Amino acid sequence: MHTFPIHSLDSAPARSKPSLEALQGAFGIIPNIAGAMATSPVLIGSLVGLFQKVHGGSFSEEQIQVLLLTNAVTNACTWAVAFHTALALKEGVDAADVEAIRKGQNPRNPKNSALSSLARTLIEKRGHVDDAEISKFVQTGFTESHLLEVITVIAASTMTNYTGSVTHPPVEAAFAKYAWSAPSR
Repeated sequence: MHTFPIHSLDSAPARSKPSLEALQGAFGIIPNIAGAMATSPVLIGSLVGLFQKVHGGSFSEEQIQVLLLTNAVTNACTWAVAFHTALALKEGVDAADVEAIRKGQNPRNPKNSALSSLARTLIEKRGHVDDAEISKFVQTGFTESHLLEVITVIAASTMTNYTGSVTHPPVEAAFAKYAWSAPSR
């Protein structure tokens, strides 16, 4: 298996350092996946720019974590599932709902269920949702603008999910208790 470097602020390419500094400021650490992404200044810079938009949008942090965890499970990115499990619990997502998402099921919370279901459907159908799926999402109290914002969250998480699947960064000790394996297909 090819091994990718996990960069620190000291080892990262100069053009990646501002992005790593921004992530360190946001999380208090440089997540291993960001260290792997830093090999490409374009990738890490794109993630940070999109990350700032996602976390400055109209969804609560709880809702964002529901989306990011759903995306990680749907894309079968083990690192991201562990990381977003920890963040979802920190942001107040009910533990039973977190476990449901980790199993590929919908959470009980109706709004979070609508978000999780839409994200999974968008990923699995490569963006091809039908009118009934759009109506179901809007009927839970979300707007068309929210639906399009979900696409933004999916774009951000796709960068990390695909990077995790390619580079296989180690899960940090703080998230190891949330380790996850994709179910066999």
